[in-house]
Amino acid sequence: AFGTTNPALWLHEAITHDGLATLLQSLRPAGRYYPALSAALAEHRAMLVHGPWTRVPAGDTLKPGMIDPRVPLLRARLTASGDFSQAVAPQENTIYDAPLIAAVEAFQQRHGLAVDGAVGRDTRAALNVPLATRIDQIRVNLERIRWVFRDLGDEYVAVNIAGFQAAYFRYGEVRWRGRAIVGRPYRQTPIFRDELSYLELNPTWTVPPTILREDILPKLRQNPGYLREKKLRVVDPNGGAVSAAGIDWRQVSAAHFRYFLRQEPGPANALGRIKFMFPNAHAVYLHDTPARELFAQAERSFSSGCIRIEQPLDLAVELLGDPQRWTLATLNAALDTQRTERVNLPRKIPIMLLYLTVFPDETGRLQFRRDLYDRDPAVLQALNAALTWTPPSDFVGSF
Repeated sequence: AFGTTNPALWLHEAITHDGLATLLQSLRPAGRYYPALSAALAEHRAMLVHGPWTRVPAGDTLKPGMIDPRVPLLRARLTASGDFSQAVAPQENTIYDAPLIAAVEAFQQRHGLAVDGAVGRDTRAALNVPLATRIDQIRVNLERIRWVFRDLGDEYVAVNIAGFQAAYFRYGEVRWRGRAIVGRPYRQTPIFRDELSYLELNPTWTVPPTILREDILPKLRQNPGYLREKKLRVVDPNGGAVSAAGIDWRQVSAAHFRYFLRQEPGPANALGRIKFMFPNAHAVYLHDTPARELFAQAERSFSSGCIRIEQPLDLAVELLGDPQRWTLATLNAALDTQRTERVNLPRKIPIMLLYLTVFPDETGRLQFRRDLYDRDPAVLQALNAALTWTPPSDFVGSF
């Protein structure tokens, strides 16, 4: 009813129509993330009453069954954050026993760490993040949610880069969820919103300029057989074959390379068997991968910017939404031909590449992740800065 981008006019109309409370409520971000983090912020601020969290000192990796003077400190730390609540042994008990091991494993899962029950360097570092820092981390991610969780529509795909996961939501229900592999810190996956429009089965892979310059050419200079090993072909701008034997790779520079390196469809193709396209200026997309063993890693920043996803065919079936034509069986049959095929989606579907270092999981349990790209400090600095407002160009005389 009060559709305007002018904040002063919006506020004036809201007051005039006695609808301020309703309008303010309508500004809250959609979905369950915002209320979950709002509640978490209140809970963590309440913990401050009891003082800072106990630190766990450095030392040898604490393994199940060990007797160690740090065990009471570990127990106190996990109790303070609500990760350990069993009323067990007296505080002086120094045995790293089963109840405490279970609490550490739950903590590791909640912080995106390898779940092994051992308190080594990474787990100790996560335990020793101060409570005040966790509060700031929640604030930062509440702000990020305010930016993007609006006008989502009935369905969308969301990729959380910092959480190494992707999901497809439809009518508020998670229809598909999978682990993701994202860009390395020096080749970061960008953050933006776009629309998925088509799939490509049995894609070819044309080596992007950055990978050509930084990865492929240095290897070719050392090993001329590298192209053959990786099943890469040299093609001209029209796709015509070019003899690699006639090229002196020691003299080639990426800036003046007149050709392209292309990998044909097949099991070893860098994009796997399917990619999900939302054409954009970053040349980023979702795709399959032949290196599926990497999904077992706790932190999965191995790509050059694109997002590799597990179980991509299940996602494709959901997005296509045509069980008469597209099932796992028919998709696999099309893939088995090894012919490249474009399949348009029946409708464009919003996709958001997000960066959330705090979020609730599917059970509502709060998850923390490492700030992979070191992006939290800038947001926190802005949140802590003095409030300034630059009026819109049409502000003067608005009412």
